[in-house]
Amino acid sequence: MSRPLVVACPDKFRGSLSAPQVAEAVRVAAERHGWRCRTVPLADGGEGMLDAFGGANRSTLVTGPLGRPVEAAWRLDDTGTAVIESAAASGLALAGGAERNDPMAATSAGTGELVVQAVQGGARRVLVGLGGSAMSDGGAGAVEAVLGALGTRPAELGVDLMGACDVETQFTDAARVFAPQKGADPQQVAELSTRLELLRDHYRERWGVDLDGVAGAGAAGGLGGGLVVLGGRLLPGFDLVADQAGVDGALVGARLAVTGEGALDGQSFRGKVVGGVVERARRHGTPVLVLAGTVRDDVPPDRVRGLTVVDLSRAYGAGASWRHTAEVVQHAVTAHLSRLGTG
Repeated sequence: MSRPLVVACPDKFRGSLSAPQVAEAVRVAAERHGWRCRTVPLADGGEGMLDAFGGANRSTLVTGPLGRPVEAAWRLDDTGTAVIESAAASGLALAGGAERNDPMAATSAGTGELVVQAVQGGARRVLVGLGGSAMSDGGAGAVEAVLGALGTRPAELGVDLMGACDVETQFTDAARVFAPQKGADPQQVAELSTRLELLRDHYRERWGVDLDGVAGAGAAGGLGGGLVVLGGRLLPGFDLVADQAGVDGALVGARLAVTGEGALDGQSFRGKVVGGVVERARRHGTPVLVLAGTVRDDVPPDRVRGLTVVDLSRAYGAGASWRHTAEVVQHAVTAHLSRLGTG
């Protein structure tokens, strides 16, 4: 009799474990218990997307969010697929956080420079994770960097450019929605919003691209819209990563799917990894075990009905959940598999 199969398809536990590390902890517990395990670490398009695809395998010196050079990690595999995180080149953390960021000057140029490196390196598909950015420049820096180096849009060179995002924010709403988190005061938010309106008009007049109504164009301070101007397309981050990683194929024949993240909350079921895994697992009739560092009070009861949800902090203590996450994950998986048995 073949051993039962569990699929480990978690997000990262921010500040504690990467998605591959969580998946590995699930694998160790499953195999110790006599189960087979497929590991499919995931992300929703923001930080952690590189890890989900196997991690960076190269690094390039690019223009940081405030103009200073930064070394940005990215990936180019042997299939011609490049994976870039805007946070690695244009991230708020690189600017020193909201307190040290200059929201009026922050630029997406470095992300555009990574796109150039990918195209010049032979990439035929470029995936850009949109999240954790410092800027609200509408992608102007990235657009200038790409066009200045390539002389044309990547799409016209046969490159499939895709932006992965987990928001549907409109282009001209980017400053209002995100700039306060990047250090902008109310007056700066108003000025940035006016800039985005003018840039929207410029994009329409210069490139014939109308960003009004494009869901996600406001992601990463409008970088999403910049990618559309460059001939790219915006996709829900989870779906893009899950399709590339082969989640549906991995779930075929599985007796259990294990997913999770650091904090399970109301947003977890709105374009995030946990909600996406639950939806796909239900299509396959696969039960789901959700592991969370902590479970917030705003989780909708109807979204977790029929799931097994383990609050690791409550079950094992907040300290153990934070400092010994892998061991706690293994313990939780072992306990659940013991209840299921191997028959």
